[in-house]
Amino acid sequence: MGKRLVVIGAAAMALLLSGCGYNTLQKTDEQIKAAWAEVVNQYQRRSDLIPNLVNTVKGFAAQEQQVLLGVTNARAKVGTIQATPELINDPQAFTRFQQAQGELSSALSRLMVVVEKYPELKATANFLDLQKQLEGTENRISVERMRFNEAAQAFDTKRQSFPTVIIAGFLGDRFKEKPYFKAQAGAEAAPKVKF
Repeated sequence: MGKRLVVIGAAAMALLLSGCGYNTLQKTDEQIKAAWAEVVNQYQRRSDLIPNLVNTVKGFAAQEQQVLLGVTNARAKVGTIQATPELINDPQAFTRFQQAQGELSSALSRLMVVVEKYPELKATANFLDLQKQLEGTENRISVERMRFNEAAQAFDTKRQSFPTVIIAGFLGDRFKEKPYFKAQAGAEAAPKVKF
C-alpha cells in the first residue's frame, strides 16, 4: 500500500510539473538566445564593413577627419561591450549596448552626409558596393531586432502566465523578464535636411 501511494504521488507530481511551464520557459529562453545571436551577428557584420567604408571615404575627404574619427571612436566603443547571451538578462548592460549601437548609427549617418559633398566618391564602384552592403546590413539589423523583440515578448508573456509565473518566481534570476530594443532617442522627430 505504501509503495502504491509513493508511485501515485510521483505520477501526480510528474503530471503537475509537466504542466507547470518550465519546459516552455526553457524553450522560449533558448529562442531568445538564438534571436540575440542573430542580432549580434548582424551588428558584427556592420562593424566589419565600417573600416572599409571609412578607408574609402578617407581618400576623398581628408578634411572631414572629425567625422571619420567619430565613426572610428563609436565603433571602438561598441567593441568594448561584450554582447554575450547574459547581457539580455541585465537591463543596464542591455541599455548600454543599445546606446553604443545608436551612437554608431548616428556616426554612420553623419558619414553619409559627408559623402554627399563628394560626387566623385559616390560614383566609385567600391564605395557604391560598400554603401549597398551597409544599407542591407542595417535592414538585417532591423529585422533581427524585431525578431528578438518578438521572442522576448513570447517569453515575457509566458513567464507572466499562470502557472508558469509560479515556476519563474521560484527559479528567480534564471528566468528574469527580458528587455526590448527601443527606438533611439529623438527617433520620433523627422530628420531635418538642409541644402
